[in-house]
Amino acid sequence: MNWVKALACALALAIAPASAQTPADAPDLNGLWAARMRYGPDVRGPLLVERRDGRLFAEIGGRQAEVQEADGEVRFELPNEAGAFRGRFARRGAAIVGHWVQPRTMSGGMALASPVTLSRLRANAWQGRVAPLDDTMTMFLRVATDEAGVMRAYLRNPERNLGALAQVDRIERRGDRIVMVGRFRGRGQEQVFAAAEYDPNNDLIPFHFPQFGVTMDFARASPEDERIFYPRAAAPSAYVYAPPPALDDGWRTGALEDVGIDRAAIGAFIERLAREPQSGIETPQVHAVLIARHGRLVLEEYFHGVHRATTHDTRSASKSMGAILVGAAIRNGAPLTPQSRVVESVDPALLPATIDPRLASTQVEHLLTMSPGFNCDDNDSDSPGNEDAMQEQHNERNWWRFALAVPMARDPGERAVYCSMNPMLAGAVVSHTTGRWLPDVFAEQVAAPLGIDRYYLNLTPAGDWYLGGGAQFELRDFMKMGQLVLDGGVWNGRRVLDRDYVQRMTAPLVELQERRYGYFWWSQEMPYRDRQVRVVYAAGNGGQIVMAVPELDLVIGFYSGDYGHRAALTAQRVYIPEFILPAIN
Repeated sequence: MNWVKALACALALAIAPASAQTPADAPDLNGLWAARMRYGPDVRGPLLVERRDGRLFAEIGGRQAEVQEADGEVRFELPNEAGAFRGRFARRGAAIVGHWVQPRTMSGGMALASPVTLSRLRANAWQGRVAPLDDTMTMFLRVATDEAGVMRAYLRNPERNLGALAQVDRIERRGDRIVMVGRFRGRGQEQVFAAAEYDPNNDLIPFHFPQFGVTMDFARASPEDERIFYPRAAAPSAYVYAPPPALDDGWRTGALEDVGIDRAAIGAFIERLAREPQSGIETPQVHAVLIARHGRLVLEEYFHGVHRATTHDTRSASKSMGAILVGAAIRNGAPLTPQSRVVESVDPALLPATIDPRLASTQVEHLLTMSPGFNCDDNDSDSPGNEDAMQEQHNERNWWRFALAVPMARDPGERAVYCSMNPMLAGAVVSHTTGRWLPDVFAEQVAAPLGIDRYYLNLTPAGDWYLGGGAQFELRDFMKMGQLVLDGGVWNGRRVLDRDYVQRMTAPLVELQERRYGYFWWSQEMPYRDRQVRVVYAAGNGGQIVMAVPELDLVIGFYSGDYGHRAALTAQRVYIPEFILPAIN
């Protein structure tokens, strides 16, 4: 069970009566406090695969394993589930190309697959570098005493934003204890979320969170902590625009004014983001904003310690990458179309013994438009197919099989209902029709042509890529989805998707949550000067956005950290229509 759900299900601590007096030697708790926990993984660095006496062996971080080899594919698993590798020989044996699978993370709850290439070191030996995603949990606690003497406080957690759930209102001293008091999601009765006794020797507050079963040592914030908590430190310098650098990732770059964007207006917007006061959990927390126009990247700005090489949790925005994966598989010859029947396009072993006639008539396009008819609604806790129900059950490790057994509630195509099970099942279709492991299909048919060489794909318990959301990408790479849409399926002269598929993918095919929806891509009208322009976009919890504006030949990307909070909508509701679009000439 992940931290968020543990918090939701936990019982509150009993609230003890407040002490009438504050000890004379009690520390001043005002200011910013920070705590971090790191869970690994420790297996990283050079990976060596060597053939000895006709057998392959792997070595990494002092651990060894025998490699299984069949039909050009190589696999191994380290003892104690410390990591695994899946790859195949390439370039006539000069390389082994594949993915490292790191163990399930504490912060995200899933294993992750990341690309690794082992190059020939010498005859019968190949070596590459494994760089798993660091699994960390960070907490910031800001305390400020108000005029009434109450120590007002709030909790912020950049990785999951648990502060949006455990909405701390204040800090109280109760005898020898210091407690965090607030309400779950800001509603209901007050409760104590954590308690501690101050450690004067180390100037620490070791808050114990019974909901999580952990104790985190809160220390006074360092300059590095402030760099992450504040957009650009507590007192940032005045913003000075500089065009993005040209790298080897395929983006042409340029200056704002070269593509008809008002430098002064954008500069004022970035200055606003850099000085956003961190006054509470409701304050928007933008991590990155990028803008490209006419195929040239012209703005690249990062905040809160995020930088160009940071991969970011994209949440449901990576559903849109799933639609691109389906289209790429079709383009590369998979026996598949949007009109293919789902039951004929998945592994027959996954199907229930009795198939509902409505399931039998469900097409792949119904999955892509969230309208297959399953009794699945991510916004309904009683829905048997909702994302939490699927992820928290332990009877079926294969989530594809679980999903196909969810009962039907309506005819396919009758109504669109948001359900993460649908893109996940689209992955089952791609896997079966290509006969390949999904990360390999993605690497060869999407990542390679788009020049994406660093990412983390979250895996189900059965080891399949979970297309329901949560993959991690650098924003320069994730933005390429938007340019691919603008260019009709072409990136830098290379066709990745058929033009007809892109048009269908971004068309307003169904109504979903009072917006229009295509193949895992949203669309709507936005005000631009004296008219409306159509935008199509990928969107994920927390404020993850890749938006294409065809009429303006414009792509906008946002990463943010407002998970589980209405501030996540600030970019699409405020920043883009009120600050970015007016700056486009």
